[in-house]
Amino acid sequence: MKTAIFLLAASSLCVAADKTFTGTITDSMCGADHKMMGVTPDSKCVLDCVKAGSKYALLEGTNVYELSDQTLPGKFAGKKVKVTGDLKDKTIQVKSIVAAK
Repeated sequence: MKTAIFLLAASSLCVAADKTFTGTITDSMCGADHKMMGVTPDSKCVLDCVKAGSKYALLEGTNVYELSDQTLPGKFAGKKVKVTGDLKDKTIQVKSIVAAK
C-alpha cells in the first residue's frame, strides 16, 4: 500500500501544469531582430524565414521559445499572442494559441 501511494505521489509530480506565455510569433532564426533580413514587415520576414527552414517561435520578453506546433502559428506571424502549453527544453508543447489583446 505504501508503495502504491508513493508511486501515485511521484507520478503526479512528473505531470507538468500548462502555463500561458504572452509574446509575439517570430521565427527561431531572427528571434527579436528582423532587421538583418531586410524584409518588412516583420510578419512577412517570419513567414519567409519559416518557408526557408526556420521554425516558428514565441518571443516573450528576451526569451525565444520554439513552438511544437508548426502550422497554427502561421496565421499569427508577427502578432501578439497567448500560447498555452508546457515548456520543455526551450520548446513550448503547444495546447492553444489565441490573439492577445
